[in-house]
Amino acid sequence: MGEWTMPEILMIALIVLNLVAVILLCLLLLRNPYTYLAQLETSLGNLDRNQEKAERMMQGELAKNREEAALNSKEVRREVSESLKTFGDLFLARMTEIATLQKNQLDLFSTRLTNLTQTNETKLDKMRETVEQKMTHLQEDNNKKLEQMRATVDEKLHATLEKRLGESFKLVSDRLEQVHKGLGEMQSLASGVGDLKKVLTNVKTRGTWGEIQLGNLLEQILTMEQYAQNVATKKGGSERVEFAIKLPGRHDKEQDVWLPIDAKFPQEDYQRLLDAREEANAELAEEAGKLLEARIKGEAKDIKEKYLDPPYTTDFGIMFLPTEGLYAEVLRRPGLCENLQRTYRVVVTGPTTLAALLNSLQMGFRTLAIEKRSSEVWALLGAVKTEFGRFGDILDKTKKKLEEASTTIENAAKKSRTIERKLKQVQELPSAEAVQLLEDEETESAAI
Repeated sequence: MGEWTMPEILMIALIVLNLVAVILLCLLLLRNPYTYLAQLETSLGNLDRNQEKAERMMQGELAKNREEAALNSKEVRREVSESLKTFGDLFLARMTEIATLQKNQLDLFSTRLTNLTQTNETKLDKMRETVEQKMTHLQEDNNKKLEQMRATVDEKLHATLEKRLGESFKLVSDRLEQVHKGLGEMQSLASGVGDLKKVLTNVKTRGTWGEIQLGNLLEQILTMEQYAQNVATKKGGSERVEFAIKLPGRHDKEQDVWLPIDAKFPQEDYQRLLDAREEANAELAEEAGKLLEARIKGEAKDIKEKYLDPPYTTDFGIMFLPTEGLYAEVLRRPGLCENLQRTYRVVVTGPTTLAALLNSLQMGFRTLAIEKRSSEVWALLGAVKTEFGRFGDILDKTKKKLEEASTTIENAAKKSRTIERKLKQVQELPSAEAVQLLEDEETESAAI
């Protein structure tokens, strides 16, 4: 807030005085209104006169203040105008000086830029001449080196080309020789394939091939004592099966039981079926499948009639088919394998399934061997049990001896304590005399 002016102070004072007067008059009227009524009128008249006087004084003060404010405003406007004029003159002079200074600096900068441009042009000319000279010299050196390199490369290329050509001719000669050898091997292979075809065409030879494959499987998995070849499995019969596995009887004294295995390879029927399928002839394929099925059943019937004779043999035999394709085709025929097992007691196997079966039998042989040796282990455990019983008796005797020794030691300790109590009153000898006396006693005892 600003400072209070004189008119404002007077106005406030008058208002306060009027309020005080009114309050006093009210109090007087409340006490004795009739007595002080005249005084109230007199006071009100005085108040009116004082108020008029204060108003005149206030109006005079206000007029005086307006005149002073007008004078002050005029003076302020004059000072501001003079200050603005002075500032404008100074600003104009300063701007003139700055413009002059900038012009001088621009002239100086232009002069220096011109000199620098001339200097750079001179240096660039010199640098261009130097670079051209060096480039010319470098080009000459490069040309010389390129000529040398070209000559060297030509020599090396010539030598390398001759070497590579010689190696290539040698390699071609070696390859031609290998091709010649390969042609000879191909001819040998062709003749071998022809021989194999003859083997597979000949029924007797084809059967021999199946027997060889079966023998190899048995030899790889079983031991020589676990199977036999060309065995007459039927009692009193003359028919001999190709291979038979020797199975132990139920008891050690019983004779061995044979498991017949016969290899069969109906190549013609199977090949006829494959040819029909390649030609996409469904009727011919169906007919060939039926012929193959009939052939397999006939072979199973032969195995049952020729080789199965329980209890000298197992109640079933094994038909070995030497190729996985033929075995898969037999399995594919609906109900064929089940019919063979149910009617002829024959199990059909391929190379993989026969190997798995032989491995299972080998595990059975090992289990049986463990069972046979288990009696020996049981006897050994019985002997150990007997010896362990004896060892228990010895431990009991040892315990008694230890108890007796403990009792004897306790008695000796009691006697030692009794002797010590009785010897407390005996005078102790010096250590040297005690040792000497004890040695003398020992000498006398030894002499006695």
